[in-house]
Amino acid sequence: MRSLAMKLAPGQDLRHVLEALALSHNVSGYVLGVVGNLSRAAFQCPGQSEPNVLEGDLEIITLQGHFSPDGAHLHLSLSDAACQVWGGHLEPGTLVLKGADLLLGLLDQPLPQAPSNLDLHQPTRVKPNSVEPVAAPRVEVAVLPGCPWCTRAIRILRSLDIAHALITVDSDETYNALHQRSAMTTFPQVFIDGSVIGGYDALAQLHADGSLDRLR
Repeated sequence: MRSLAMKLAPGQDLRHVLEALALSHNVSGYVLGVVGNLSRAAFQCPGQSEPNVLEGDLEIITLQGHFSPDGAHLHLSLSDAACQVWGGHLEPGTLVLKGADLLLGLLDQPLPQAPSNLDLHQPTRVKPNSVEPVAAPRVEVAVLPGCPWCTRAIRILRSLDIAHALITVDSDETYNALHQRSAMTTFPQVFIDGSVIGGYDALAQLHADGSLDRLR
């Protein structure tokens, strides 16, 4: 395990930052420590159907859990201005107030539940003990760091064990190239056999009607 220190700026989404790190760099890890405050906290309590949302000057007490390209499972505890303590599963919409310092432990190997057969720059599946070339995946997904719908799209494909190439939009050049190819301005952008099919909603519909099974 190697350590990584991150400094978050005001307004950044605590959960989205960790999910974007995992997706854009294909890494898994754990939160080892945190110091900072929040202007808004969204957290899910056990047995509740909707997240709780607090706003104000909120102090982070603890943040524990793991993150990977498949998503994040994190527990947040915090104190409000009256020193009342709250906590639950960290949800999107948790925003940094003045700043937050994170200490992360990045794993040399993926978490056990995270597929390890994908590489951001080599989008082919390697079969153990095979010397025959493997065809490139039929599915390509362009994702924007910090985009929750991109995370959900990747989760669908990985839950079905569908090989796919991941394109991370990290520059204007990449964005412009994708726009020329798809004529879309939103993300994710999903391509099958080189043709754009749409975004998350289109992928979810294919999943719902069973059409994605033929791509395994």
